Amino acid sequence: MKALFSEIDSLMPTQIYGRVVAVQGLLVEIAGPIHEMSVGSRLQIDSGAGKPNVAAEVVGFRDGHALCMPFSGLEGVRMGCKAVIHARESVVHPADAWLGRVINAMGEPIDGKGELPGGGTPRLLRSAPPPASERARVGPPLDLGVRALNAFVTCCEGQRMGIFAGSGVGKSVLMSMLARNTQCDVAVIGLIGERGREVQEFIEDDLGDTGLARSVVVVATSDESALMRRQAAYLTMTVAEHFRDEGHNVLCMMDSVTRFAMAQREIGLSIGEPPTSKGYTPTVFTELPRLLERAGPGKHGSGSVTGLFTVLVEGDNHNEPVADAVRGILDGHVVMERAIAERGRYPAINVLKSISRTMPRCVPIEYQPVLRKARQLLATYTDMEELIRLGAYRRGSDPDVDEAIDRFDPIEAFLNQTKDEATSLPDGYVQLANLLEMTPG
Repeated sequence: MKALFSEIDSLMPTQIYGRVVAVQGLLVEIAGPIHEMSVGSRLQIDSGAGKPNVAAEVVGFRDGHALCMPFSGLEGVRMGCKAVIHARESVVHPADAWLGRVINAMGEPIDGKGELPGGGTPRLLRSAPPPASERARVGPPLDLGVRALNAFVTCCEGQRMGIFAGSGVGKSVLMSMLARNTQCDVAVIGLIGERGREVQEFIEDDLGDTGLARSVVVVATSDESALMRRQAAYLTMTVAEHFRDEGHNVLCMMDSVTRFAMAQREIGLSIGEPPTSKGYTPTVFTELPRLLERAGPGKHGSGSVTGLFTVLVEGDNHNEPVADAVRGILDGHVVMERAIAERGRYPAINVLKSISRTMPRCVPIEYQPVLRKARQLLATYTDMEELIRLGAYRRGSDPDVDEAIDRFDPIEAFLNQTKDEATSLPDGYVQLANLLEMTPG
């Protein structure tokens, strides 16, 4: 009933509408009472002829007209169509009953399991993060179930990490391992601009019934409009915030932030924003921190949102604009490299280039020398790798290099992990210590 009363309160007392005066590409210009509209207002464009209404959102104003973009196609929209103001703010009503469900960017079920019950509290899709002065600190180490991450890029509850990789390097497989193995209360997974055929594979094969039971999956496939793809990212964060405020430790995963940035670029260019770096508009770099800062610890006494966000680096260039901006916002980054994948080691994580900003504070003191030693051995081998492979290095010249050569294959085997395998955080430390023949402490 609370949800019903909230919906009634959100209804507009009178019907206010404008008219379509121009359509250019996916941009619709609306004339009429634009003083009743604001950026983010929802409209329903009546396309007539028995066709369904077209939902649209106000994204800007120009020359006395409201500029709108549709959530779907514009088939049937013509000059003079009525555009009714549906809501002045974009809100959603998440509820605990959403667990185990797959929804679209509008918060509608797409899994064929019936209606989706709404919660009693409306939440703004584009809300502000908690004030910095009221936020709790990050919590204890979080067990991700992936040895390479647990040992070398240890993550804490409430931390935000980026997973940077080119196409086809294994981001989605790593995400599936994290979704299934991470020790959390609730997982909220946003598939932003994902390939349509991979959605069911991810849900059925990677998540499985057990993983889905504690998850909410938000889907906006690559064929959907830019507005839908952007909104899916906002909805993912909003649902995660709901469960955080319920006191849960939430794992929020988004694949990918790059497609969110591309959607925002498409919207910005449509309304006339000037392109800057690689065609990205200024609002892209404004919206990225506003989205990503919403993840993290909640206020004291509430839960936390641990954010894992994938970033698609074009042409394996880890310094391209979106990757560079996201790396500066998040609390650490995981770098996946094509060369590692090509030699058959998965997940293809370069642990020397990956970093967690909560380390070494969150690593047990007795295991810190073990991790330092493993990193030193990998770094030594990497520095000498070319000489070793060419046969130019003579064993006995440097004891450190000799040890790095002896330990390299066992460390590679430790970092290699199959999709269905899981290793706990303490077990990973113990395995690494045994591998290096070191006694912790």
